[in-house]
Amino acid sequence: TINSDKIQGTNKSVFTTLQSALTTFINTRKWTDATFAMNEKIECTFTMIVNEMPSDNTFKAELQIQARRPVFNSSYTTTLFNFRDTQLDFTYTEYEPLEYTENTLQSNLIATVVYYVYTILGLDFDSFSLKGGTTFYETAMQIVSLAQAQSSWNGWKAFDSDRNRHALATALTDNTSEIFREMWYNYHLKGLDEMAANPDRGRATIISLLPSLQKIKDLRPTSVLLSVFSDAKLDEVVSIYSKASTQEKEEGYKMLSNLYPALTTRMESLKK
Repeated sequence: TINSDKIQGTNKSVFTTLQSALTTFINTRKWTDATFAMNEKIECTFTMIVNEMPSDNTFKAELQIQARRPVFNSSYTTTLFNFRDTQLDFTYTEYEPLEYTENTLQSNLIATVVYYVYTILGLDFDSFSLKGGTTFYETAMQIVSLAQAQSSWNGWKAFDSDRNRHALATALTDNTSEIFREMWYNYHLKGLDEMAANPDRGRATIISLLPSLQKIKDLRPTSVLLSVFSDAKLDEVVSIYSKASTQEKEEGYKMLSNLYPALTTRMESLKK
């Protein structure tokens, strides 16, 4: 979806054309050698908010990316990724073909979209098999390396931000990712997917995994993986704790509030 409400007095058809082209690009390209049935395709949304149009074919925008996966034997879908990218400047001329060839990047827009597609694939595959998303994270990191060669493209620079594309790709491929990825796999496959058959065991597994986040914070206090988890999972974790004992709730509140002191209002129900 493209939201162009902030742009006044210009030809709006370019946004409709671009929205349609991006939808076709993401949904019709084969992104992996894995075979997916139609009902197995990953449910995701890309929402672009265009903030400025300095000229007819240049855009300053931000992107909200979300992805979900079904939970085994239930109608519930869990959020895998809920990420806001505020650094997307790109050029686009209406009806320009959107193309991607491996190891070649033609535009910042395509580089960014492809990067997030592979990140979503990595997080999805990691939730079904231990480190199953490795090749996708490596591809995303290759895109970062290629994009950095384009000095005018924003969002890719090392140390420019602890939440940009470089920071996220690095966090998912460096040594601290081992802790996160093992926790991520167990959280989904042995926690959430177990809850339909045995809610208590599934909940106990998830609660036992959360100290892994503290390990990540101790190793790298500014790791983007901490916010990747909270943006996707914090409300879900609080809900899972709602069926826990009073003592577990108290312990959960203490741990989560230490991890995320700015987000304590979202944990209030654990104090009751």
